[in-house]
Amino acid sequence: MSKDKTANAASVAATPSSHMAEAFASTQAAQDTIDFTEIDEVLTLRRMIVRAPASKGTVLFLHGFPETLTVWKDIATTLAHDYDVHAFDWPGYGQSSRPDLNRFCYSPKAYARVLKAYIERAGIDRSKLVIYATDIAALPVLLLALDEPTIARQIIVGDYAPFDRPHYMWENLQNLKAEPTASPTRAYMNKTSDEILQNVHRRGLSPAEQFDLPIDVQQDMSYSWSRDGVTSADAFAHYYANFTRDQHYLEANLDRLKTPVKVIWGEKDIYISSEMGIEFAGKIGAKLDVLPGIGHFPHLQNPKQTVEEIYASFR
Repeated sequence: MSKDKTANAASVAATPSSHMAEAFASTQAAQDTIDFTEIDEVLTLRRMIVRAPASKGTVLFLHGFPETLTVWKDIATTLAHDYDVHAFDWPGYGQSSRPDLNRFCYSPKAYARVLKAYIERAGIDRSKLVIYATDIAALPVLLLALDEPTIARQIIVGDYAPFDRPHYMWENLQNLKAEPTASPTRAYMNKTSDEILQNVHRRGLSPAEQFDLPIDVQQDMSYSWSRDGVTSADAFAHYYANFTRDQHYLEANLDRLKTPVKVIWGEKDIYISSEMGIEFAGKIGAKLDVLPGIGHFPHLQNPKQTVEEIYASFR
């Protein structure tokens, strides 16, 4: 595929799966662009761009497991009144490339290189860029910021594991960090993929707090779970194979983190305890918001709050 080869919403809908048209129906109405951009000879990313009539800056949203770029669609449409909005599928997720391990290792450091290449390829003005990164996306952007302090005017991170503190993590995540538990956990996640996709966003929330995902998000996550012999759980497990190493690197180099950072966390996140966010924010002197009644996916549970966070970051 040639660099920046456009496959707009209509073209994507013309793929063999007919439900892809439904998945992006409202995106078409908002005149979003869904296309594919080559990062290198190994990686091609699916991305979404929503342009503002008179942009005041750019927002780049980075998803977590097991999400795809569709989770940002409604938020992006709202923000596009004032800002250009970008989002892409990480390698191993959505419709982006899924190379085998001898060509790409899926580590946080490897994702950091992908992020840098995307920003350069997209021609984004870093001085007017806010990056919002959740879950697996947060460590890569912070690793990149160690070497590129001007990568953004502000980074917003949350609900992830910056440090090697397994006791702050859900049991299955602890088990992915090393053998002999990593391989069986990966196999179990692949075996129970339907249950993960249906319930990952509900866990830890009371019945009154639980919510359903938009149908297009559900469909895209399900359709995109397995492609080219690699599942999203496989990519997640490969990430975790290098996770501890990259956590140690970040913690050892925190004094080099100069980019402004804000930390947000769901009070009811059962996957990564808010204690992790409290420790991280304290170590770097960052502002921390712990969101009452919110779980691991603040942008899905309360998208209006996410929009407000972005507007505040540009003030």
